[in-house]
Amino acid sequence: MLVVSAAYGDDLCCDCMDPMQEYVSRRDRWRAERQIVERQFIGIGNWRLTLGIVEVALGVLAFGPHLIPPWVLLIPLAAFLVLVVRHQRVIRRRTMAERAIRYYERGITRLEDRWIGNGASGEQFREASHVYAEDLDVFGKGSLFELIASARTAAGEQLLARWLLSPATHEEALSRQQAVRELSTRMDLREDLALLGEDVRAEVHAEAFGRWGAGDAVSFAGGLRVLAPVLALAGIATLLAFFGQKLALWPFAAILGFDFVLVWTLRKRVAQVRDSADTPAHGLRILWQLLQRLEREQFDGSRLKQLRAALEVEGLPASKRIARLERWMDWLDSGDHMFVRVIRPIVLWNEQIVMGIEAWRRKNGAHVDAWIRAVAEFEALSSFASLTFERPSWTFPDLMEILEPCFEARALQHPLLSPAKCVPNDVRLGSQPQLLIVSGSNMSGKSTLLRAIGLNSVLAWAGAPVAASSLRISAVQPAASIRVVDSLHDNRSRFFAEISRIRQIMDLTRGNRPVLFLLDELLSGTNSHDRRIGAAGIVGKLVESGAIGLITTHDLALAHIEQDLGRAAANVHFDDQIVDGRVEFDYQLRPGIVTHSNALELMRAVGLEV
Repeated sequence: MLVVSAAYGDDLCCDCMDPMQEYVSRRDRWRAERQIVERQFIGIGNWRLTLGIVEVALGVLAFGPHLIPPWVLLIPLAAFLVLVVRHQRVIRRRTMAERAIRYYERGITRLEDRWIGNGASGEQFREASHVYAEDLDVFGKGSLFELIASARTAAGEQLLARWLLSPATHEEALSRQQAVRELSTRMDLREDLALLGEDVRAEVHAEAFGRWGAGDAVSFAGGLRVLAPVLALAGIATLLAFFGQKLALWPFAAILGFDFVLVWTLRKRVAQVRDSADTPAHGLRILWQLLQRLEREQFDGSRLKQLRAALEVEGLPASKRIARLERWMDWLDSGDHMFVRVIRPIVLWNEQIVMGIEAWRRKNGAHVDAWIRAVAEFEALSSFASLTFERPSWTFPDLMEILEPCFEARALQHPLLSPAKCVPNDVRLGSQPQLLIVSGSNMSGKSTLLRAIGLNSVLAWAGAPVAASSLRISAVQPAASIRVVDSLHDNRSRFFAEISRIRQIMDLTRGNRPVLFLLDELLSGTNSHDRRIGAAGIVGKLVESGAIGLITTHDLALAHIEQDLGRAAANVHFDDQIVDGRVEFDYQLRPGIVTHSNALELMRAVGLEV
């Protein structure tokens, strides 16, 4: 059994640990491990070369002048084979050490805010039509997915992406929170999931498993599994009896003839089972290691206990069930050995093994998909757990089980910005006010505020911690219009793209969850008259529907929408100062409407004299 982790001990207290110190310590220990196994790798290689030279020299002495008996050649040969096995183990340890070093170095880059471009970007999950994913940087380089994702399997990444794209129910999100809290203390387990998962990523194809496990049964006559071993034993017995001069040759010849007829009859079904099982069954060997590691872990929380229980069927762990299939596949692969080829027709080697594989698939194939889903969920939860460990200043939100929409955050930060540089702000949305109208100069932080609110809402209802000292949030559906662009291919102007997104947001207000809308520079693509009327109508409808949210604007005329909505709306702004000809921002959210603009100063700053 392969043990990946060093003996660090689980159930560690995250509050008692410094993430940077822990990651550096573990990386350095794995570096020391790599140096040890590298020396062993070189040493074993030298010994193998020496034994090869000795074998040649002994061969010359044995078959030339006959100074030594030939059986002496078996001694260095046996030692050589032992070293081959040992060499493979050392290579495996070296591979694991190199993976662990990369794993912790990636963690260190996240802690040092050098993580952008070093992780999985999730580009394959991008949806241009999604109501917030593109606007909030959920996927892509420097995205929320890249910051979080530590899943090594495709299934784990897919599940994590689904969690970020769709808010969970109250019960589901609380369940994930509980599991993430517990996993955040299990550093050894998270390490093993990451290291073993690299093999699974390379070898395990979840869709192929699903198709294979749920495929149509290949039928064999019921008595064949009994008849085949009887014929094999009879063939061996009659052959031995013939050589022992106890029987004539014809009984063996008769049995062998019957075997050939059976092989010919079953040839298509044998080929079908063998071909369909080849890729999935070999991939399951890799999954076996990961499942075996999860089965060794004991959990306290109900969700993790349920996931752990999903790895057992009728009291037998999935790893042991897969081990049985592994033995069948080993025997099948051995069929190409020269000696086995000789006896293969006599013992019905392929036929017996294929019937065993098909029987395994009928009994266990339906569970393979559930095993992969369980591993994927462990990985997705572990991604959030690593985030919890690496961001000790973040907190788990208070998920409100109320009908009225609510978003109340203290010291809210943008999750993708460096915690050391990001300026926190308090934000409150609910019945009063439902709408915040954010005014401010260019580059003052308006769009960043929208994304901070949106991304923390996504994290909250995915079951993850949030970048805030506290957050009370009800079950809201985030929706954003921040990064809308024109499209020459689709013959769409920016204004048309924006109003199409707003219509999409309006449609969401008829759903089961109140909408949390985030509208940046609302209707900036039209004239000021139409913009004033259109914006007032849009936000009025959203507020009337029970939605909460923010709009940002450079147009101070839109700030007066507050007068139309009364206590349901409030104005806030970001300010700036001109210091020695430079525009400086403090990124602090203040009540009221901004009183000046920095556009002319920014033009002068880049050399445009106006």
